[in-house]
Amino acid sequence: MNLSESKLVGIGVVKWEDEDTEFDHEDNASKEFSNMLEENPGGSAIREGTIVKGSIVRITDDTVHIDIGHKADGEVPIQEFRGADGELSAQVGDDIEVYLDCFEDNDGEMVLSRERAEMLRAWDRISEAYENDEIVEGMIMARVKGGLSVDIGVKAFLPGSQVDLRPVRNLDKLINNKFNFKIIKFNKKRGNIVLSRRVLLEQDREKLRTETLESLKEGAVLKGIVKNITDYGAFVDLGGIDGLLHITDMSWGRINHPSQLFEVGQEVEVKVLNYDEGRQRVSLGYKQLQEDPWDKASKIYTEGIKTKGTVVSLTDYGAFVELEDGIEGLIHISEMSWSKRIRHPSKVVSIGDEVDVVVLAIDLEARRISLGMKQMEPNPWEIVNEKYSVGDIIRGKIRNITDFGIFVGIEEGIDGLIHISDISWTERIKHPGDIYKKGDEVEAKILQINTEGEKFSLGIKQLSEDPWVAAARDFVPGSKGKGVVTKLTDFGVFVQIAEGVEGMIHVSELDSQPVEKPGDVVKEGDDIEFLVLSSDSEERRFSLSRKAHLQGLDGAQLKEYLSTVTEPQTAFADAFNLAQEAAASDKKED
Repeated sequence: MNLSESKLVGIGVVKWEDEDTEFDHEDNASKEFSNMLEENPGGSAIREGTIVKGSIVRITDDTVHIDIGHKADGEVPIQEFRGADGELSAQVGDDIEVYLDCFEDNDGEMVLSRERAEMLRAWDRISEAYENDEIVEGMIMARVKGGLSVDIGVKAFLPGSQVDLRPVRNLDKLINNKFNFKIIKFNKKRGNIVLSRRVLLEQDREKLRTETLESLKEGAVLKGIVKNITDYGAFVDLGGIDGLLHITDMSWGRINHPSQLFEVGQEVEVKVLNYDEGRQRVSLGYKQLQEDPWDKASKIYTEGIKTKGTVVSLTDYGAFVELEDGIEGLIHISEMSWSKRIRHPSKVVSIGDEVDVVVLAIDLEARRISLGMKQMEPNPWEIVNEKYSVGDIIRGKIRNITDFGIFVGIEEGIDGLIHISDISWTERIKHPGDIYKKGDEVEAKILQINTEGEKFSLGIKQLSEDPWVAAARDFVPGSKGKGVVTKLTDFGVFVQIAEGVEGMIHVSELDSQPVEKPGDVVKEGDDIEFLVLSSDSEERRFSLSRKAHLQGLDGAQLKEYLSTVTEPQTAFADAFNLAQEAAASDKKED
């Protein structure tokens, strides 16, 4: 309902001027009403333009006849006696007050108004309430520009800023509701009344605040109303003072947002955790009013016990499982499978999954429980340890190839590693993929089984004897042999003395006469006879001498010669190492 549709019949149209709570009358009737307010103090004299007393003498379908003590009765439209529900509030014999507009109009009739009389009396009451700083009650009738229209007997204006302590987003929900108000502006001459509900709420709030501060202390349990909800918590009005209920103090369990537990306007019981009187800050707790589930956790979740839980969160390193409200445990990614290499927990479980777990460890002080999934199944590594032994020869298919070796399937989920260094005794392999491909079946010897470290080491070269060991057995120091020159260097030549085994003749041992360049004496591919000066199968090194062979040393002479040239003779060792490094570098370049 807007003011142009109000019952201010004959008084004029009221216009709200702006949000600064002013409104003006726009016609002569308004001026007449304004003058009427000023001239009539509510006296009882029977004269035009005053409120007079009368008695209802007759009621018809259209009018109510009233005797005011004049020579003729006056008439008032019956609608002025009907309420909002249409019920008639008049009976013959009732004493009432009416406004005497005139004794005779153009038709010779006396003009009376009950509504104008009530309006005048209402303005008197409102004026008195304003002067005495009293509270008035009113019904919010409609939305108007800048606020609300309120019926307090007459129409008054309630600015939007004065509706509540905080801005109200939906003013329509207040329509047709009764509230108490304070008159903050009153202009009888202009017919302007401005109300405030906020002033009264602030007074109530300050009174509550004083009472709340008296009982506000750490450990106190208070009731409050949820005032606002944020991502990190909820603000609770304790009565004139707000406290913060942080999300971590809402529940012993996991919650993602405070709105899961609370809503604005909800009444809650909270515990004061901390009160900073200087900064007027209050920290509240809700979960602290409930039993801490960790107090009994040590009795329920002992090491080795099997239980169930629900996956509530996933991280790169594992899954968090809720065992009960407020108690969570972590399944580390390494505890999810005995044999599978899991890159992320989401490959095994999803949020919301119910899983069977074993308690591995519990730390009450840190509130941590370590859980395991793989422990619910037999450890396949223990089975492997029982089934296989070091030295056994097995066959299996290649499941994966890397730059450092190949993985061979042993059992379901368990692979054995053949390191690149265990593929061949003599061949220098750049990448295992140059020799093998996935799916190839290979035979290998078990070198190591490490159940705790979950390592299964295999070797292919170990299927045959180390040729260096055999060569060391065949070519002992002082023995003679024959080989093929494979490489020439500035400091000597390499000679193949057996399959995959080479020895070196230092340039000083190439001939009886001094040699400047090895190529002056031999070339690659030459068959050459030699005498073994020293051997070391672990270091993969044989020192040879053509000079000693040419001199035909034997017996005591050979023994004396060996004592002067065999290790420790750094020239041979250094030259051999340099030659091997050069050979390895050449192969990498190839």
